[in-house]
Amino acid sequence: MDVRRVVVDHVVFVVADRDASRRLYTAALAPLGYEELYVQDDCVSYGPEDLDDFTICRGEPVTTAAHVAFSADGRDAVDAFFAAAVANGATVRGEPGVWTQYSERYYAAFVNDLHQNNMEAVWHAPEPVVDAPRRAGVP
Repeated sequence: MDVRRVVVDHVVFVVADRDASRRLYTAALAPLGYEELYVQDDCVSYGPEDLDDFTICRGEPVTTAAHVAFSADGRDAVDAFFAAAVANGATVRGEPGVWTQYSERYYAAFVNDLHQNNMEAVWHAPEPVVDAPRRAGVP
């Protein structure tokens, strides 16, 4: 598999309700190995240890209709992300499966956060995934 380079250093989403968004993102990102790294009155930063690559901050105008894809270590992590996100207020955009328009190795799930931002968890499998639902189209 090709070595993937980081393209974006960090992302910030502005949210209306930091506490509700915090519950959603904290639950959804935990299965991916991303934790709350810094918590301030208005902001929460997430990532693996010492890499606060994603932050939510209370403010205006809120971020809407953006798309962020979080890297997952495997199918179980994608599935757990999806379940946790939906259980904490996200709406379904695309259920877990192989999104064939991207690749036979692209296993992902998509949800909308509280501001209709497209949250994705994706696992780039080393080989084609043959035993999972096939999804078509763009979620």
